[in-house]
Amino acid sequence: MRSARTSAGGTHAATPRRRTSRDEATGARTIAPFVAAILAGALMPIMDTTIVAIGMQAIITAFAAAVSVAQWVTTAYLLALAVMIPVSGWLQRRLGGRTLWLGGLIVFTAGSLLCALSPTIQVLIAARAVQGFGAGVLMTLLQTMPMQQARRAGVPLSGRLMGIISLPVAVGPIVAPVLGGMLLGVASWHWLFLINLPVGLAALAMAWRWVRPEDGRERDAPLDVAGLLLVGLGLVGVLVGTTNVAEAGGMGHADVLVPLVGGTVLLVAFAWWEARMRHPLVEVALLRGHVLAASVVAVFALGAAMYAGQFLLPLFWQGVRGTSVLDAALLLIPQGVGSLLARPAAGALTDRLGSRVVAAGAFTAVAVTTAPFAIWPASAGTAALLVVLFMRGVALGMLFIPVMTASYTGLAEPAIPDATMLTRLSQQMGAAVGTALAAVVLEAAATSTGDQAAAFGRAFWAAVALALVGAAVSLRLPARGPAEIEGSTPGADVHARS
Repeated sequence: MRSARTSAGGTHAATPRRRTSRDEATGARTIAPFVAAILAGALMPIMDTTIVAIGMQAIITAFAAAVSVAQWVTTAYLLALAVMIPVSGWLQRRLGGRTLWLGGLIVFTAGSLLCALSPTIQVLIAARAVQGFGAGVLMTLLQTMPMQQARRAGVPLSGRLMGIISLPVAVGPIVAPVLGGMLLGVASWHWLFLINLPVGLAALAMAWRWVRPEDGRERDAPLDVAGLLLVGLGLVGVLVGTTNVAEAGGMGHADVLVPLVGGTVLLVAFAWWEARMRHPLVEVALLRGHVLAASVVAVFALGAAMYAGQFLLPLFWQGVRGTSVLDAALLLIPQGVGSLLARPAAGALTDRLGSRVVAAGAFTAVAVTTAPFAIWPASAGTAALLVVLFMRGVALGMLFIPVMTASYTGLAEPAIPDATMLTRLSQQMGAAVGTALAAVVLEAAATSTGDQAAAFGRAFWAAVALALVGAAVSLRLPARGPAEIEGSTPGADVHARS
């Protein structure tokens, strides 16, 4: 049965009167403080993952913990974050975006304090899960709320807007390694989490001032408990299975296959169940629209290609080039700088050329700039590798904008949270699959060849293949710019292939 959201609002945006550039400029100025408050709060969870990864050895030493136990400091955070993605849409409809955003900030900041005060590794893992619940809310609303606010203010849902919203994603990988290294150089691991307290309080003050309550809350919106259990357990199964791949040494082990297969079955059951619910947790019926369906698949490919590289590159610097963990993190900064610098151009090109051309070109560029790590000898100059990493960052920055912008093309405001949840879930799944594939190829190649450099070469070829698959998938994205599609005539099929 179709949900009230689909039947009431549809998947298409109503065509407003033709707005002038002055109207749009006024709308942009109106939402600027709102967007600034959202970006300030979203920076914490984005930086947190990188900072904790840098400090993991210090945490292992402090608690005298086994690596297999300490990895749950990261895994618990990612699992909680993933589970909160589908719940965030329901909570936003019931509580309102402002209340939920403030709640997410409070939970994440409180979780950070609990992490810093943890007396044992087990308590730290539980506190990281609390952080993850807050991060899941913040990361989902990071896209949803500015897009909704822009729609209300008459600002086009453009590539330029997506470029601004995604700034924390670009800034985090640049700032976090430096900040984490500085903190560990002068203080204990506790400050990896305590640093979030002043940032969280500042973000709360900004949100209280500039994020205003919105109309249209559904205070009696029922919670799809069965759907929540299916998607929650499914995500846990898939993420635990893929996390166990590297530790188990491949796919052919029970602690990999059982959660992975079980989780996949539950996610398929979730999609079937949601398509038949009157009040679904996530409006999967939106995937019947061509643009959103293509975007979700492209986002999956984006997550797989990006995270396969992020998994391999630090290990490559440490295992093949012999650098320390901190130095490996710092050597990845050029990639973050490239991603940050590319975003303005990515937004402008997406608006001008459409998502299809920009995404296909960016996926191809990611493949080309990943290939040198597969074919260059281990003795290749560091300067040349850093240049390639910078160009890879440019390609990733060019890629994120068109893929994410396409997912909102032609959607009415009530459908925006569902589109965000679908793309976020797809990206999480893609990241898990890409990381697992890279780990499997690396382990298998190392076992068969006994040559670490050759093993990394094969693993990087797998990452290249993932990027090329993404390039092929992106050919299903819109060929026109978002502004052209948003301005379609009444009744026009905004999801039509162009």
